[in-house]
Amino acid sequence: MFSLDGYRAIRTTAALVPRMDRAILGVSGQDRTTWLQGLVTNDVVSLPSGERRYAAYLTPQGRMITDAYLVALPDRLLLEVPAPLAASLRGRLDGLIFSEDVQVVDESARMAVWGVYGPDASAVRSAGPSGPAFHDPSFGVPGVIFYLDRSQPMPATLAALPQVDLETLDVVRIEAGTPRFLVDMTEDSIPLEAGIEGRAISFTKGCYIGQEVIVRVTTRGGGRVAKKLVRLWIDGIGDRGSGVARLFSGDRDIGRVTSAAFSPDQNRVVALGYVHRDFVSPGTEVMVVWDDVRAQAVVAADDRPSERG
Repeated sequence: MFSLDGYRAIRTTAALVPRMDRAILGVSGQDRTTWLQGLVTNDVVSLPSGERRYAAYLTPQGRMITDAYLVALPDRLLLEVPAPLAASLRGRLDGLIFSEDVQVVDESARMAVWGVYGPDASAVRSAGPSGPAFHDPSFGVPGVIFYLDRSQPMPATLAALPQVDLETLDVVRIEAGTPRFLVDMTEDSIPLEAGIEGRAISFTKGCYIGQEVIVRVTTRGGGRVAKKLVRLWIDGIGDRGSGVARLFSGDRDIGRVTSAAFSPDQNRVVALGYVHRDFVSPGTEVMVVWDDVRAQAVVAADDRPSERG
């Protein structure tokens, strides 16, 4: 349940969030780096040990199977993935191992993902527990991700922070304009539509599954796709932020809302949604039709956090 106190903690100090929406797969074996390099959109070979990098895993048609964070450790790679997909992804990846020395295991029962978000997150990291910890700018505020052993007690530094649930963090995510897989991105999405190419795709690495589609759109098509994900500020609907909403320009149906929440800082609703490519410019006015409610919305500037690696 949304907590205003928790929201304020994220905005002014720091809060601890159990990232139950995320799970961990471990990839080991001598061929792990080159094998994974051929599967995902970002560069695995150049990823330094101890660093975390965003990527996508695509079908040959360029559609998203999942997003993931890649983490390089001295003895293995970690894939931080959407929790509901962990088991199926493990099976799918295992089926792509042929003669390579690679093993994929589901680490979810052993490792938990926790996030600290807010202006004081860096200080918490400096004084926090030993073990894997990574910068996480994806919510528009300073953030640190910790991978903790489930069998060990919560470190005192983290336990002392106010704990906030995912629903509260999701408001901050939507305010930042960051899409979430299984919500704003699905298996029908291509990364260019969701606008994650700056974070998730290396245009200088070697081949990967789905690359041909990405290259064709970016080089021959000038990066133009039929629809794009934008952030919208919506006035006149109070704290309404649920249900199916369509987006219109006059009588023309131009898209749909995928995420929405009431922003306490702005005292209005913020949303993410796909619109036809002719309506993506900041300042463009559109109409939101939310069940039987109509409200004016404006496309916001694309100042989403960057995680270019």
